[in-house]
Amino acid sequence: MPRADTGRRVCLLTGAGGVLGDAFCRAFYQHYDIVAVCRTRTPAAPSQDEWFIDPLNPSEPLPENDSRVFVVRADLTREGEAERVVDLALARFGAVDLLVNNAAHTAMQPRGIVDGDTALNAFDPHFTLNVGVPLRLSTRLAQRCWLHDDAGNRARNRNIVNVSSISGSEVYPGGQAVYSASKAALNQLTRHLAVEFAEFGVRANAIAPNSFPALVPTEQVVSAVAELDAGTMTGGVYGVDAPAATTAPAESGGRHARPVAERPG
Repeated sequence: MPRADTGRRVCLLTGAGGVLGDAFCRAFYQHYDIVAVCRTRTPAAPSQDEWFIDPLNPSEPLPENDSRVFVVRADLTREGEAERVVDLALARFGAVDLLVNNAAHTAMQPRGIVDGDTALNAFDPHFTLNVGVPLRLSTRLAQRCWLHDDAGNRARNRNIVNVSSISGSEVYPGGQAVYSASKAALNQLTRHLAVEFAEFGVRANAIAPNSFPALVPTEQVVSAVAELDAGTMTGGVYGVDAPAATTAPAESGGRHARPVAERPG
């Protein structure tokens, strides 16, 4: 049976053990009911598997443990795993308000796409996790939760945030061709999701951050996800750049993301 309603929004987050996923869980575990999907590493937030204790008084309950994330271990590239994750999330919380597709495969081919078969071998892993999994999770959530709940979707402002990359619209050296192509595909998938899911009141956007935490603070990227969840925009791909270069998307009044300018094809 679904857990009793806490009043918080339910977030299904993939890649929860990575840099961005971990930071999101630590920042928002008391604000969202988070289904934290990870393959190996778990986020540094209280969960059903681990929780905080006071080393000076181990038996004393801590309020932080009242808001545990729900960790689900899954290899989303395996057949049936995306469906299992969706079913677990719905069984636990009854619905999902925010889907954050953050899990990603990243492998560079620094000698180029014609050096042996490295780029050819990299194609399937990149497109399976970076494009196929977000499509599958979005589709299954729509089929099993959102499709016939127009009023609920609009009342809860349900939406999808896909974590893309600035590489999806720019060309950089270092062998990013296949990775960049997968992120460009994710950007276009986001736009199609926005158009089709608008029929039943679910929004879809993407963030396209510059390299983090090297060039952009991870906290800024986390804030961009939260801003898109709180806003009303849909169908956008929003860049997240160094603080001095950021401007806000007009729809949200936010400070951490800006529309990505796509070059005409």
